[in-house]
Amino acid sequence: MPLVDELALGELTLRDEQRLRRQAHGLRRGNEEGWARFAQQLAEARARVERRRASVPEVSYPPQLSVSARRDDLLAAIRDHQVVVVAGEMGSGKTTQLPKLCLELGRGVRGAIAHTQPRRIAARTVAQRIADELGVPLGGAVGYAVRFDARGSEDTLVRLVTDGLLLAEIRRDPLLRRYDTVVDEAHERSLNIDFLLGCLHRILPRRPDLKLIITSATIDPERFSAHFGGAPIVEVSGRTFPVEVRYRPPGQDEDLIDALADTVEELLAERDGGVLAFFSGEREIRDAAEVLTGRLGPGVEVLPLYSRLAVADQQKVFGRNRTYRRRVVLATNVAETSLTVPGIRCVVDTGLARISRYSARLKVQRLPIEPISRASADQRKGRCGRLADGICVRLYSEDDFNARPEFTDPEVLRTNLASVILQMAALGLGGSRRSRFWSLPTAARSVTASRCCTSCERWIRRPEFGASQTRKRRRSLRHSRRSGAISRGSRSTHAWVAWCWRPTSSAVPVRWPLSRLRCRSRIHANAPSSSVLRPISCTLASRIGRRTS
Repeated sequence: MPLVDELALGELTLRDEQRLRRQAHGLRRGNEEGWARFAQQLAEARARVERRRASVPEVSYPPQLSVSARRDDLLAAIRDHQVVVVAGEMGSGKTTQLPKLCLELGRGVRGAIAHTQPRRIAARTVAQRIADELGVPLGGAVGYAVRFDARGSEDTLVRLVTDGLLLAEIRRDPLLRRYDTVVDEAHERSLNIDFLLGCLHRILPRRPDLKLIITSATIDPERFSAHFGGAPIVEVSGRTFPVEVRYRPPGQDEDLIDALADTVEELLAERDGGVLAFFSGEREIRDAAEVLTGRLGPGVEVLPLYSRLAVADQQKVFGRNRTYRRRVVLATNVAETSLTVPGIRCVVDTGLARISRYSARLKVQRLPIEPISRASADQRKGRCGRLADGICVRLYSEDDFNARPEFTDPEVLRTNLASVILQMAALGLGGSRRSRFWSLPTAARSVTASRCCTSCERWIRRPEFGASQTRKRRRSLRHSRRSGAISRGSRSTHAWVAWCWRPTSSAVPVRWPLSRLRCRSRIHANAPSSSVLRPISCTLASRIGRRTS
């Protein structure tokens, strides 16, 4: 039997190495035709990794950024440790320069560099900025992948993705062999970030070659370090220019939009450049745009910016229009993190945002308008002060600012815990009390969610749902799987429902068509509510491919 050079396999991409090593172990002595195909695939894999190595662009760092001054320290920390925590204020250049540091260390050749962003618009704009700084076209060495849109190729070295998309890849590739480095922007304590950090904590011991870089400007870096076994923390200074903070609460008879319009007029008269104003939602942005367009006239460009806006309209904000010397950008909290709107000299902060919260009384997830935390207010303030001295006007009092909480509550504390349990079961993370969430939910909420899932499970296993014929249906499903009637990951009516939240059993498989489950839930008076069945339907798609294989 021909000997496989382990050193040669170790120089291939991570996915090719795993595939060819598994294929070599399956080949038998004397199978000359099989070994000939193996040699051909090995040559193609070598050519592929050499092509990726030759496509690494030349890396340079802007001297005005704070990260450039800590370049040597960051390179040493990333080279010598598997996990590194980079703590830096807004404007230090973490988002764009950390992937370039990884490229300088030779990362991104055997596997791509995954750079996570909290929102789709941030992934697209950051990918374009990194590509421009490296002098490569977008979609080549630097690409992005978000829901319903992707730009990239087989030779992409740096891949900007959202947290949810990387979690979906973990379901298909549990060890993330597509990547050799993950740069996680953890500015917010969303569920996706908590799930992603939990999955990475499980993956890292099985992937010693995987590097993890966590960056944050608003979350305590000590908690990140303790979560990953005392990972080193590299401090990076913040912005280059100072920002003046002014407090201007509206009067008793003054509307918030009128107060904002007056503030924008004062700032445009005082400073050159653009103004970035933060609002809580799209409706407020449309109302403010109508008022500002009438008061400022045609000489000032008024542009909206929110997540549901079309991509072409979003790109108007990041492009430079020579027709207008001044412009006002009206944005939601999508512009708080990772986005740099060019030409911004002043920021107007209304201090409000829509924050998702679960109502236990109504059994629905709501989006009420609430005051933001001090960390979010500092994030908004950091959007200016990058080109010159900036001004941040807060449309609330200083006492109101000091009375606000320091950080926004983690999403796990303000969401339906039953849906969290189902998502953790789909990711294989276990129960919420046994997980590595930093902010654990209360015991009462955990017990309530556990009873909710258990009661739903017992109700599904009623005789009218055919629980007594589970074994027969299992054999039928396996036969359909072998015959090709049901392919892996197909969204057929047959599905597996499983929960890992049970005191006596790690998983209870139950198979039943979801459409009939919903129909029978309207018939029986003691059936679980739709708020219980809704998160189950979200988990079914990820469980089909795993349980039917």
